[in-house]
Amino acid sequence: MYRFLLTPRWWGINVFVLLAIPFCIFMGSWQLSRFEARVEDHRGAEARAASDKREAARPVAEMLPVDKTTVGKQVTASGRYGEQLLVPDRELDERRGFYVLTLLRTDGGSALPVVRGWLPGDADPSKVPAAPAGEVTVTGALQASEQPGENGVPGQGGLPAGQTGAISAASLVNLVPYDVYDAWVTLNEGDSGMKAVPVSAARDSGLDLKAFQNLGYTGEWFVFAGFVVFMWFRLLRREVEFARDAELGLVPREDDERVAV
Repeated sequence: MYRFLLTPRWWGINVFVLLAIPFCIFMGSWQLSRFEARVEDHRGAEARAASDKREAARPVAEMLPVDKTTVGKQVTASGRYGEQLLVPDRELDERRGFYVLTLLRTDGGSALPVVRGWLPGDADPSKVPAAPAGEVTVTGALQASEQPGENGVPGQGGLPAGQTGAISAASLVNLVPYDVYDAWVTLNEGDSGMKAVPVSAARDSGLDLKAFQNLGYTGEWFVFAGFVVFMWFRLLRREVEFARDAELGLVPREDDERVAV
């Protein structure tokens, strides 16, 4: 009854199944390892953020360019505050508000974007305390330029004058007439009563959408493996039922069909 398993068609089916199942399991395991690695990165980023606050601040120029090893590190810079921009639609403690971003004109001529703090509600310049005048020295956590669509950064354009959607050199260079550092700093303590903006994890090191995509792909690959097994048993059962019906004469045998032809 099971002689059909030795036919060329079933040899092909069996070889496909024997190759497909290990491949699906391997890919599912790999996606799961990617998710676990992102979880570990997230835990490590939180631990580093706590330890970075205890480190001595270094000049911002020494910590550039920003990467996974320098993001969140304590930096310091001196200069005079210049243009001020608002960054709308930013949440803090599950409340909607906006960042107050002020450009610090350094002695080198370039400007360092400094987030002085967060305020609740709609972005309104009348709510914002004035930036300190004269020469100032700021200390805070170094952050990488934001990318629209990542980590809750809105991607919409057409904002009113005096606002920006993302804190990045690419966005700010079109709003100010001087060079801008490809990085920004969030102050350790909010300026003039504003709430300090917490440090963001380095890109690709947190539990973001990509991490949960890895988890979803893990489930998909294991489902594919189960589906391959299910279809193999379904085809096997169909062939066995066909062979039994042929033995009982309920369907014509293949040999009988060839003779009839």
